[in-house]
Amino acid sequence: MLDPELLERITTRRAELDELEEHLAKQLDAVRAERDELAVAERVFERVSEQLAEERSSARPIPGQVGDRAVMLIPHREPGADESMLPSDYQRIIAAVRQAAGPVMAREVGEVVGVDVSVKAKLEPLRSKRIKLVDRGWLRKLPDGRFTTRL
Repeated sequence: MLDPELLERITTRRAELDELEEHLAKQLDAVRAERDELAVAERVFERVSEQLAEERSSARPIPGQVGDRAVMLIPHREPGADESMLPSDYQRIIAAVRQAAGPVMAREVGEVVGVDVSVKAKLEPLRSKRIKLVDRGWLRKLPDGRFTTRL
């Protein structure tokens, strides 16, 4: 016959272990639920990241067609937009205007970006690009014909 005190200890320990098992099962369920939530969050993050990447790439200037010639479209300046959206020659024009001590004429910009300023025909494309930058809000044209950056 078993000792009643020993039997009581075994019963008490079994109850403690059952309680511990129940507690651990709840913890395991909580861990699994959180892991599942993290997996869903990761999939959502990846999907949103891909969408943002697509939106950013579509915000870049895209080539357009005029006649049979490919041309680069210059976007309008919007809050938060930076010059990296522009083709490199337009970025150089803005940089040249920005680094000048004050408002500049086409000839001064041409000298900085490497255009042969002694040939008037070589300055015309530069003037055209500066006008596009003004029309789209990247530069500002003063009444005297000089250009400056927007603040």
